[in-house]
Amino acid sequence: MNEAVKPDRVEHLKRSLQFQTKLNQVMQKIHEAESFSDIMPVIEPILLELMNAERMTVYRRSRHSQEIISEYKSGDETKEIRVALTASSIAGYVALSQKPIRIRDVHDEEELKSIHPELHFDSSFDQASGYRSRSMMVIPVKHNNVLLGVMQVLNRRGGNCFDDADMAKAMKFSMLLGQKFRYELGGTKGPFDHLVQTARISQKELDDFSSRAEKEKTTVVELLLHEANLSSIEVGTSLERFYQIPYMAYDPNIEIPLDMLKGVNEAYLRKQLWVPVMGDTDEVVVLVDNPTDSNRIMDIQNILKADSYQFRVGLPDDILRFLGQEAGGNGVDLHELVGRLEDEGLEEEENDILESVDENAATVIQLVNSIILDAYKAGASDIHIEPSKGKVAAKVRLRVDGVCRNSLTVPSSHIRAVVSRIKVMSRLDISERRKPQDGKLSIRFKGAPLELRVATLPTVNGESVVMRILASSETMPMESLNMSDRNLRETQELVKTPHGIFLVVGPTGSGKTTTLHAILGHINTPELKIWTAEDPVEITQSGLQQLQVIPKIGLTFAAALRSFLRADPDVIMIGEMRDGETAEAGIEASLTGHLVFSTLHTNSAAETLTRLLDLGIDPISFSDALLGVLAQRLVRTLCKGCKESYIPDEDEFNLLKRYYGEKDFEELGLIREGVELYRAVGCDKCGDSGYRGRTGVHELLIATPALKEMVYRRATASEIKELSMSEGMRTLMQDSIVKLLKGQTDLAQVRRVVSE
Repeated sequence: MNEAVKPDRVEHLKRSLQFQTKLNQVMQKIHEAESFSDIMPVIEPILLELMNAERMTVYRRSRHSQEIISEYKSGDETKEIRVALTASSIAGYVALSQKPIRIRDVHDEEELKSIHPELHFDSSFDQASGYRSRSMMVIPVKHNNVLLGVMQVLNRRGGNCFDDADMAKAMKFSMLLGQKFRYELGGTKGPFDHLVQTARISQKELDDFSSRAEKEKTTVVELLLHEANLSSIEVGTSLERFYQIPYMAYDPNIEIPLDMLKGVNEAYLRKQLWVPVMGDTDEVVVLVDNPTDSNRIMDIQNILKADSYQFRVGLPDDILRFLGQEAGGNGVDLHELVGRLEDEGLEEEENDILESVDENAATVIQLVNSIILDAYKAGASDIHIEPSKGKVAAKVRLRVDGVCRNSLTVPSSHIRAVVSRIKVMSRLDISERRKPQDGKLSIRFKGAPLELRVATLPTVNGESVVMRILASSETMPMESLNMSDRNLRETQELVKTPHGIFLVVGPTGSGKTTTLHAILGHINTPELKIWTAEDPVEITQSGLQQLQVIPKIGLTFAAALRSFLRADPDVIMIGEMRDGETAEAGIEASLTGHLVFSTLHTNSAAETLTRLLDLGIDPISFSDALLGVLAQRLVRTLCKGCKESYIPDEDEFNLLKRYYGEKDFEELGLIREGVELYRAVGCDKCGDSGYRGRTGVHELLIATPALKEMVYRRATASEIKELSMSEGMRTLMQDSIVKLLKGQTDLAQVRRVVSE
């Protein structure tokens, strides 16, 4: 029996030797050729003979688009074939899955569906060429597991199907192609080889990091960034060279398309390390840390339903920041975190090393992140972290709708670490606890950027922190400011004027910036050049050139305004007139043909005029430049889900008349029996407060000729107010009463915010 087998074995070895000899010849020719496209016509007959095939097509992956492009193909019926990396085409599926397949008959729909439900053979090429495709071997062309192309082998000679031996030969040749493609594309053998080639680290250092990463359960990327002191760009560029896919860094200005992630668990995305960063159902761009992971790529396509996909390689930390990881987002309950801190505090107390709590401890980081997130979700404008005396727990309070309310307490053992963590995030000096410091931190929440302005102040009990959550929403339309018909109409007319000065006034937190940006949005057209100087830049809108003032380096409002005049502006917005210099410069700018907007911290429109005159500005120039003054406040609005209606008694009705003004009240045409007011009740939606959100109340003073004359002769605020009211102005109190009568707020809130 051994004698019978021996001739077959000898014949098999003989064929294997012949194949290897010819393959070595092909390999030599490939290495000697300058490019793959030059040598392919020479070696194609040998390859087809080796693989018992009639035709073949070799695709190379495009570096900048998610498709493969024919580099060489048998026959000249079509010049170029482009195939998207989707599961709907055979070559595209192999590129996407990075798995070789063998098909008996490409026209057999059932066979194709058994490989993938969406797989389909495009017969248009056969129809155009007259050539009929039957059996196929399709193999990914890879090097070090990085996809570089696809080889498609068509129709086994003799009409049979390709067998295992044919597939083994095709796989060997695809490896040769992978080496050639990597060389031509300038690719590297490993993800971090480019760093060695450019002498940023040595090979020994890289080997040490690789060994340590496995032992210490970290990543090579983390070690390169934090121990080799390499930048994210350097590491990302090295990954780009290896994966042959563009690197993309974290950008806080990019908002991920959340509508494409409906129903997708954020924890899943963080674990899988991928995120769509832009696009829609037509084309989506996906950031992933390892684009060679075919299973993940297939999952991405199953989850994100789009016509085409673009992939970018990113660092794990950057992907997590797009997913809001820097802002926590881990679903940990605040009170659970505080409980952990209390347990840690007890352990520290037992060891008598309370001062050694690390601001980078995991629980502290989670707590700070969760405080910010919970405040944002609650609609808070400010977060107050207030230390207490001795071992009494520190308080965290939130300002929601203009009112502070308790949120939670932080154990005294950890309050210093919490404050230090916030200072680290804001790039403040953690060693300086004696002086106030100001800073800003930027995080992400569900892919959207979230900025906070941070102020630390020393107190007798330790450092206190106030974080203001800056508005990052789009510009509000003027029609949504809840102005009265007269105020809206007149404001829109005033801002049509090509030059002059218009002021929006009120205390801190009264919505002045929101109103100014609504006005700027109303006039923001391609015909106008608009410059703004703000501190800070809270709202951004396209079409505006916005500047952040930095007083520490001399970039004040006045300096910015003078610079703007050399930048060919039509409209200038100055965040605040804090001093006489800025006010004088703004008035001069308005008199030289520019429309100027600004704010002041004054209580009423009439008082604004006397305040500016007190700063020493010229009354003649000011009266000539003035267009109008809009004073405003924000009052809490009643919760629509629980507010309760009632008929006011005679005393309350008379009080409303007195607040509005006996003489002017008649214009409302109201009688007590016909008036319906609303009161706060409280429900789950409003946190049992009875109020939800705030709305503006306004008074608009218009600079008529008579009023300009009063400014010129330095009239008192009461005289200016009286004239303006006779000309149609209604005060903040009167506007508040109108909104009260509409059921938007109640008398308690009017009294709290507005005073006559």
